[in-house]
Amino acid sequence: MEYRGAYTDLRDLIRLRYAAREITDLADNKTSNPLAGLLTSNFRGRGIDFAEVRVYQPGDDVRTIDWRVTARTQVAHTKLFQEEKERPVLILVDQSASMYFGSQVTFKSVLAARAAAVIAWAALERGDRVGGIVFSEQGHREVRPRRNRHAVLRLLNEIHDFNHALTRDAISRLGESPENHFSNALAEVRRVTKHGSVIFIISDFNHYTDESRVHLQPLAQSSDVIGIHISDPLEQHLPTPDVYSITNGHERSRINTGSRKHREAYELGFQQQVAAIQEEFMRVKSSLLMLNTSQSIVDGMNRQTAAMN
Repeated sequence: MEYRGAYTDLRDLIRLRYAAREITDLADNKTSNPLAGLLTSNFRGRGIDFAEVRVYQPGDDVRTIDWRVTARTQVAHTKLFQEEKERPVLILVDQSASMYFGSQVTFKSVLAARAAAVIAWAALERGDRVGGIVFSEQGHREVRPRRNRHAVLRLLNEIHDFNHALTRDAISRLGESPENHFSNALAEVRRVTKHGSVIFIISDFNHYTDESRVHLQPLAQSSDVIGIHISDPLEQHLPTPDVYSITNGHERSRINTGSRKHREAYELGFQQQVAAIQEEFMRVKSSLLMLNTSQSIVDGMNRQTAAMN
């Protein structure tokens, strides 16, 4: 379900519920789908999904005794199951000025919105409560987690509104040193989130700072945090060697991409930035997915299996 453009289309965000169903069809197979297991409780108890066999303990339900293992080992063993348990899912969506960029297919801000839509629909399909926080330099807006379609639609509307507020004039009025809105958004997540939640952070992480780090660690200790890094091919590699005219909407200049030294330095800078974010998520024992504006939303998520294992 590829979508092209610089701005979100609310109808497209709603239609992504079909893509979410395609992903959740694979929800029991973690090797096939990076979202598998993210919305499943770690609580062990009665349920439909087998988890493991362990030695029988006083108080265990005798109906769950594994007689084959018991006969083979001569020690009573019982089966444990993964209980399907509702978990609040909170989706943090970055719609900052740095996300208002794209060179292929769509803008980073649109890809972030579509990723949030897929995750929200997938969580609702599993019966979880879904909410989120959309933020930019202009502030943030919160949607409390609810287990109904209205909550998802409200979140998508908030994302859509923030996305369409990204204009050249609005960005030019931000000034050179905007408030640390990323850290403020993380602080708000800490305030409203409940223990045991699943938190998705969808951003290019260009505004991740030491202040942001202060909030990430406690979040990861009390909840499952999954980062989704959004990027564009032009951020990773300069275009083919040539002289290009570029503009920020007010001023125009020319750049020469023919220098091999400059090209390598440019690529190294992006790699170092991504490596720093990966290190941050590894430090707090959380997962980080990578999405690119040149990918379709479903293919992009399904190709992240290695990042989840």
